[in-house]
Amino acid sequence: MIDAEAIRSGNRLALSRALTAVENNTPDSKRLQATLFPFTGNAHLVGVTGAPGSGKSTLVNQLAKAFRQSSINEKPPKIAIIAVDPTSPYSGGALLGDRIRMQDLAGDKGIFIRSMASRGALGGLAHSTAAFATLLDSAGFDIILIETVGAGQAEVNIARLAHTVIVVEAPGMGDDIQAIKAGILEIADILVVNKADRPEAENTARALKIMLEMSRGGGMTAASKHLMRSLAEKKVNTNQKDEKTGWETPIRLVTAIEGSGIDTLVDDIRRHKAYLVSSDLWKVKEAYRLEKDLEALIKDKLVDQWQENLDEEKYQALLAEIIQRKRSPIEALDLLL
Repeated sequence: MIDAEAIRSGNRLALSRALTAVENNTPDSKRLQATLFPFTGNAHLVGVTGAPGSGKSTLVNQLAKAFRQSSINEKPPKIAIIAVDPTSPYSGGALLGDRIRMQDLAGDKGIFIRSMASRGALGGLAHSTAAFATLLDSAGFDIILIETVGAGQAEVNIARLAHTVIVVEAPGMGDDIQAIKAGILEIADILVVNKADRPEAENTARALKIMLEMSRGGGMTAASKHLMRSLAEKKVNTNQKDEKTGWETPIRLVTAIEGSGIDTLVDDIRRHKAYLVSSDLWKVKEAYRLEKDLEALIKDKLVDQWQENLDEEKYQALLAEIIQRKRSPIEALDLLL
């Protein structure tokens, strides 16, 4: 049995075992999450998402180093990194190769890196990413960097989990119209044009600026409006006094492999946290995140219960009728439920 107090005291072996238990959904993992949950809510969750090849892993590596080195007069923050890698739909395996790019962080005891496979989950994250963040939060990490699977136009689940979302674009990865129409940009709190040493970088930044100007209204970004609408639909009290003082999404040119522009990006992340706290949006996002966590757990539990009580013969018979076009999937669903 894994000791919850060992996790809180910073025992890395206990933490690693706990994360493995969570990923495998063992009974002990549920006990640990329940025991450690009251000690969470302090970490700043920073999501890093973007298309494959945009340089997310290199950027996360540089951000972790910069956060550890930038606190001159204060104790450096403890950093945890969750790197989500895609699971192959054919072999069922995952490379988990992000740690290869982060080898220079291995000697820093204030940084903890954990890779995880998406295991078929859509949206850029894995089913247990939120639970990983909970355990790392309870273990005393100040900043948790969450790198998603290479995300497309609609894989935006990171917005439900992270307090601050960084969307990484790279020049030469598609035309400007593709960038403007991509739904993933609507969740960005900070936009990063990586590989800024390329000649097309300025054009990419201009296209993103046009998109942001088109989406702004009343001082709020599309991301803020989307969040507020979602919360209003769920009747969550936002305590938002003045929407006109909203956050304006910065666009930063960065060359992560060289470390250029990283310090400014770190300042942006800190400013965004200060904005969330001062505007009470930190509490709003926490409420929204926990609600989505609960909804996901309910869905998983209902599916498990349904599968446990499933009449396999009836299911196979209905499936055969669907394949033979004798019955539609909608009709079969009503009969199965």
